[in-house]
Amino acid sequence: MTFALVLACTVAACFALRNPLKACPTAFYAAALLVDVAFVAGTFWGMPRDAWSVFFVLIQKCLLPLALFVVVMYIGVLDRGSRACMWLKPVRAELSIVAWLLSLGHVAVYGATYLPRIASGGATNGNVAASFAVAVVLLALLAVLGVTSFNLVKRRMRTETWKKVQKLAYPFFLLTYVHLLLMLAPSALHGGVAATTSVAVYSTVFAAYVVLRLVRAAKERRIREAV
Repeated sequence: MTFALVLACTVAACFALRNPLKACPTAFYAAALLVDVAFVAGTFWGMPRDAWSVFFVLIQKCLLPLALFVVVMYIGVLDRGSRACMWLKPVRAELSIVAWLLSLGHVAVYGATYLPRIASGGATNGNVAASFAVAVVLLALLAVLGVTSFNLVKRRMRTETWKKVQKLAYPFFLLTYVHLLLMLAPSALHGGVAATTSVAVYSTVFAAYVVLRLVRAAKERRIREAV
């Protein structure tokens, strides 16, 4: 249920901060980087318990970046004439960049924790190893999608090439779900209430997206055929 709450608050924040984000995205990018620096520093050198509790939920568990990515992906399947789509679509790239930057803190800490262990051949749970392998693919996709979201890079690319690159968002989003399942499945299968609830929430969010994406694709296909 924690993710559902974070997602609801994130959606509200996206609507409320839409104009400032569009007017000065650099300030939001800088704030995201500062959050990463504070999180990494606090992880290795300590921070007040209350502050750590917030960072743990939002950054270490990657719930805030994930919620932002969910918003970004859902913007792409909303009805183009809907108020939500028309309000948020102009900042879709900016939201994706903020999500990308915030996810770097999560990547840095977990990479520093698991990479040495796996590289040294230490004992590793099968699910953790598989999840880490998926995470490596996600990191590669994240790097490509994040860099090409910046207008400076976008303007230097051919439109057709940029559109093809952005389609990598689909496997990225679906692999994110796989990554989450691999981490949560063992606890959920052993009756863990929190893990089971999390799997149910994530499954609902991702399944709804797939359905909406298929509906949107069907509508676009009918429009093309009519033309």
